[in-house]
Amino acid sequence: MEIKSNAIASWILVIGLCAAVLVTPGVAQVQPSIPSIFPPISPIDPIKCWSSLFDVEGCVLEIYNSILSGQFGSIEATCCKTFVTIDVNYWPQMFPLNPFFPRLLKDSCAHIVPNSPTRK
Repeated sequence: MEIKSNAIASWILVIGLCAAVLVTPGVAQVQPSIPSIFPPISPIDPIKCWSSLFDVEGCVLEIYNSILSGQFGSIEATCCKTFVTIDVNYWPQMFPLNPFFPRLLKDSCAHIVPNSPTRK
């Protein structure tokens, strides 16, 4: 049962990430906002979180594949170097359905990229 829930969570994450990738910035029109007594849910922009990984060719695909397979051995060193530099405050926006994945990926990258920080 746990394997099914992990698989479902992974697919939902992949679909969400694909949607985030396919959204073209600047196409949407800014709608007037209604003042609210509640602050915005998150001031962190998910596109900004992913932007450094988009700059490394194939990196996002490698991360998608590692999410689906649960194995991190196929991630290249350049992708790992980029991932370990991402601020941990971005992780909840990048991986909202699996909060453990970024730590697993960062720890795995510590073996691929020597002298990378494993704990922050």
